[in-house]
Amino acid sequence: MKMKSALTCIICFISVLSSQAQSELPAPAAVQQGKITLTHATIHVGNGQVLNNGTISFENGKITLLAENPTFKTDETMGKVIDCQGKHIYPGIIAPNTKIGLDEIEAVRATNDYAEVGTFNPDARAIVAYNTDSRVTPTVRSNGVLYAQSTPQGWYIAGTSAVVQLDAWNWEDALVKEDGIWMSWPGMFRRTGWWAEPGPYEMNKDYDKQILTLKDYFSEARSYYQQGKHDKTNLRFEAMKGLFDKSKKLYVNVDYVKEIQQVIAFADEYGISLVISGGRDSYLLTDVLVEKNIPVILGTVHSLPNTNEDDVNQPYKTPGLLQKAGVLFCLSISEGFWQERNLPFMAGTAAAHGLTPEEALSSITYNAAKILGVDSTIGTLEKGKVASLIVSTGDVLDMRTSNVELAFINGRQIDLGNKQKTLNEKYLKKYGVN
Repeated sequence: MKMKSALTCIICFISVLSSQAQSELPAPAAVQQGKITLTHATIHVGNGQVLNNGTISFENGKITLLAENPTFKTDETMGKVIDCQGKHIYPGIIAPNTKIGLDEIEAVRATNDYAEVGTFNPDARAIVAYNTDSRVTPTVRSNGVLYAQSTPQGWYIAGTSAVVQLDAWNWEDALVKEDGIWMSWPGMFRRTGWWAEPGPYEMNKDYDKQILTLKDYFSEARSYYQQGKHDKTNLRFEAMKGLFDKSKKLYVNVDYVKEIQQVIAFADEYGISLVISGGRDSYLLTDVLVEKNIPVILGTVHSLPNTNEDDVNQPYKTPGLLQKAGVLFCLSISEGFWQERNLPFMAGTAAAHGLTPEEALSSITYNAAKILGVDSTIGTLEKGKVASLIVSTGDVLDMRTSNVELAFINGRQIDLGNKQKTLNEKYLKKYGVN
């Protein structure tokens, strides 16, 4: 009886904590009711175009009007009018290659659901593990990130990623598109030692064997696809069919220049639509990337150079070099989740090292949408597209002035509150700071 009573108390205590945690999360916004018009703003379309004294209207979640220096007067036909004089309007920022919704507390394994056991898991779907009740999501969203590519992690084939919108009741509401399969390419070199005391690099003696393993697996999957009907269904090979009919892309985590070359040859051999992820050395292969129309999801710009011989500012300069060469690329914070709030500022760094501000904005909006295959609906502010946008009192790429005041997803005005803001306000009051 004592044991039963103790267990009952523990369950009740956990339930109370759970209910308190749920109550701290902003509820998803309701469907847009009536037309909303934002006026007198500087509108950054996302494709390089800027509208001064711009007006944007949206209804039923879609943009119905986008104009610069409109001659008409606002009236009842414009619905709810919000004066954005002196403010900036941007498309919702898109964060590719993230663990948002799949990782909550890095040090608590039970909250990590981004990797499956085993080396080949193309049938693992990130979307069914996506947690819309994550406390991390509101902190990212309040800095302008409204969409993310929730991505599985693992070795060799991790699974299928999904583009999600960051204000939803459940994963079905969140899903925009399941877009591709993720793979990690074996490294030619490996670091010795351990994380606290890393040693020098050494050649990966198993590299050729690992590549052969990958090729054998892809050859089997291709044969399965070409065969058509099967007596027994192989769920993993079923998931890979989209690679061979090109309805899915293959995202490959790879950085070193020689490895990137081998990945490109690998994709050519199997006739697969390839996207390079990470791509630290991609600026050395721009001719090939342009020729073969291979986009790059560039890894963390705020990082050290790839080798000791590289320019110390090389990670900052790489976006500008890709842009100049004509490579389609976007920015990401590799394998990040709570760090995604800094994605706009990474773009700002790139803008100080070769990109124009509008090109930098495109690298986290329009370019990302094109690479993820969702540019027909999001990524830019255009008539007929989804009304997903943010309003900031300052430059959203500049951490000194960025202040996102309003955000809309599908025309729904979302709550920008989060636990960090709540704690900030709480302790400001405690110490009497106004």
